Amino acid sequence: MKVRVRSNTRLTGFFFGRLGTVLLASAALVTVAGLGVFTYYYAKYSRLIDQKLSAGPFARTSKIFAAPETMSVGDAVTPEEILADLRRAGYTESRANPIGHFNLRPDALEIFPGPDSYFDQNEPGVIKFRDGRISQIVSLADNTSRSQFQLEPQLITNLFDRNREKRRLVRFADIPPVVVQAVTSAEDKRFFQHAGFDPIRLAKAIYLDIREQRKAQGASTLSQQLARGFWLNPKKSFRRKAAEAIITLQLEQKLSKEEIFEYYCNHIYLGWRGGFAIHGFGEASEVVFGKDIRQLTLPEAATLAGMIQLPSVYDPFRNPERTRERRNVILGLMRQNGHISQEEYDKAVASPLNVAQGANRSVNAPYFVDLVNETLQSTFQDLDFQSNSFRVYTTLDMDLQKAALEAVRLGMPLIDEQIKKQRRFRNKKIPDPQVALVALDAHTGQVKALIGGRNYGISQLNRVQARRQPGSIFKPFVFAAALETAVAGGPRIVTAGTTVVDEPTTFWYDGKPYEPNNYRFQFNGTVTVRQALAKSINIPTVKLAEAVGYDRVVDVSRRAGLNYAINPTPAVALGAYEVTPLEMAGAYTVFSNEGLYVKPNFISMVRAQNGGPIYVHRPEARRALDPRVAYLMTNLMEEVMRSGTGAGVRARGFTLPAAGKTGTSHDGWFAGYTSELICVVWVGFDDNRELHLEGARSALPIWTEFMKRAHQFRPYRNARPFQAPDGIVTIDIDPVSGMPATPYCPQARTEVYIAGTQPVGTCPLHGGQSVTHVAGWDTTPRAIEPPPALEAPVRAGAAPAAIAQRRQIEAQPPPAPAAAEEEKKPRKGFFRRLWGVFK
Repeated sequence: MKVRVRSNTRLTGFFFGRLGTVLLASAALVTVAGLGVFTYYYAKYSRLIDQKLSAGPFARTSKIFAAPETMSVGDAVTPEEILADLRRAGYTESRANPIGHFNLRPDALEIFPGPDSYFDQNEPGVIKFRDGRISQIVSLADNTSRSQFQLEPQLITNLFDRNREKRRLVRFADIPPVVVQAVTSAEDKRFFQHAGFDPIRLAKAIYLDIREQRKAQGASTLSQQLARGFWLNPKKSFRRKAAEAIITLQLEQKLSKEEIFEYYCNHIYLGWRGGFAIHGFGEASEVVFGKDIRQLTLPEAATLAGMIQLPSVYDPFRNPERTRERRNVILGLMRQNGHISQEEYDKAVASPLNVAQGANRSVNAPYFVDLVNETLQSTFQDLDFQSNSFRVYTTLDMDLQKAALEAVRLGMPLIDEQIKKQRRFRNKKIPDPQVALVALDAHTGQVKALIGGRNYGISQLNRVQARRQPGSIFKPFVFAAALETAVAGGPRIVTAGTTVVDEPTTFWYDGKPYEPNNYRFQFNGTVTVRQALAKSINIPTVKLAEAVGYDRVVDVSRRAGLNYAINPTPAVALGAYEVTPLEMAGAYTVFSNEGLYVKPNFISMVRAQNGGPIYVHRPEARRALDPRVAYLMTNLMEEVMRSGTGAGVRARGFTLPAAGKTGTSHDGWFAGYTSELICVVWVGFDDNRELHLEGARSALPIWTEFMKRAHQFRPYRNARPFQAPDGIVTIDIDPVSGMPATPYCPQARTEVYIAGTQPVGTCPLHGGQSVTHVAGWDTTPRAIEPPPALEAPVRAGAAPAAIAQRRQIEAQPPPAPAAAEEEKKPRKGFFRRLWGVFK
């Protein structure tokens, strides 16, 4: 028995000895293999990290800049304000910065554009200050004084094209401490103490998961989140977690804590706005609060930090109550961590959410950026935006953009109040009216300011691209077609003094009646073309369109860049066919630009990553109107503001020379311009229901507020009177006889004509001799005889031959029509019959 036991013992010992050897060998082999695998992947990810960090973690981010800003001697500005602009443009104190660098002196600011600057000349300069103003500008290239200095274009936003992402890159130095404290309190309170992993938090997370039988708390540090977000896909797996750990170790070795936090702050996803993912606190602070990240308050920083966990759930625009609750949780964590006092906590918790509302939102022009991105996609289809970084220089004027935001902020509450008083909304939920504003350089077509809605955070629908009936702001193209008869010749010559009978009229087209009406069913009898446009009278407008031909009206509109959906029917005269506010702004360039149409444009230049230009914009311009016709239309639209439906512009304090037109369809419109700027404003409902507010009471106040502010800035403050081109005749006429006035006429008024179409002779009622002034020609004391191809205008009190000629024209049948579409519902003859009864 003993022998057998000993044998078993030896056998067992031998077996376990061999097993232990095998296990040890296996363990050693696994360890060596594991170390080999770890070393392989550590080296692999090290190379990947080095490649991305050396190129910059956002190397494929395209930067979108505004237009250069011009500083002038005498401007009220401080060095700190210019410094902020330079930093936004990418300037630093470092001489090695390729964009440029600056040097702040006690009384001056030295600016040195770099090789990658927007400017080709790279001319450095020094701006000197005194008493809060620029006292002197000196070029450092030749040490001579300058009256102006252009600053590097400001950064509007960064656009990560591949995934339709927007981000505004910020440096750690620009991130306020309150944001750092809020983020670390929410996501990783020991971030600045641990080496990439937080064992205390990990143990706590495991304990909570076991206790609650679910994944109750995450344990990822900011470094781990950054590693996962930059280099790995979001799919959960053991392999991904292992890779995440390796990358985290690498990041902690290669970067400082401040650099890791900066990358995290620029990378983190914070929701979706207008077809673009919002990444980073720089962009989110602009979108959510309408301010730069450096201006964030304690509750605002806590709000953004709270959004990290679930951006769709804690969306401040869609779920304000949930977001507020989450914000207060973050504030509580900040209080526990000792970052804020009890008093600060109580005050912040009690504060409202205060997200950007109406026009008080992001000044980085999100609707404009959307249009720029669409233009980039359509224009540069052959370029690889996914693997290149571009610098896109746009036409946006940041000062005008701020003026537009402020005009909308002040104007929309007034519209809200008027709508609340409408009976149709009594005891009903009132929908929010929306707004669109677009401002162009009057000569180049560059879009200088653009607003596509009241709040980009709530709705990203860009109303400057929404098609709506323009109503009466389309009428100038009808009158332009009529006035072109003075240039083209023919049997029907229309001038500003031509008279039209304003009375209930049925227009037959394609065998169907079209019975438009005037505002409030008021009729004025015989009116001049000037009066008809100034008072925006419908019946004379349709009569003019019928007389010259609806097809000619459409031809003028298409020459002015309006869309091909506009058809030659009677309804075209009253703006029944849909256009966009952006189209209308471009169309008005034909009036402000002496008859030249200039297509609106957003992008001035695109440069590749190496700074070389790959696109420089060339204005698309073409002759659309004779300069004399364009001037006549401007003169008529000046009358709109002087005595017509746009007189509210003057009553509200805008006194610069300007021309414009109100419009009322389903919506409210105002389109107008000075010698420097064109601005079109639209106000209406998204569902296209009637606004029931005339353009003079809805769009006009916003237009006026914007133009008052815009023309305070140096590039626009010198708006000039409109200059008549050669061949324009100015005559003082008697308003009763319609003939050239004499010194004895008691109420003479000035009228303008294309030379050769002015009335001949003198006033038969008061006698004497008239005076004619011809732009570009010698002034003579006699009226110019019209050439044979032109006829004297028909007017009240005209000569018997002219009256007979007018009767002959009115006796002619209307032109053959094509297809009718009405701006308003036809009256079916009822109001005409009612008029006949009263008459």
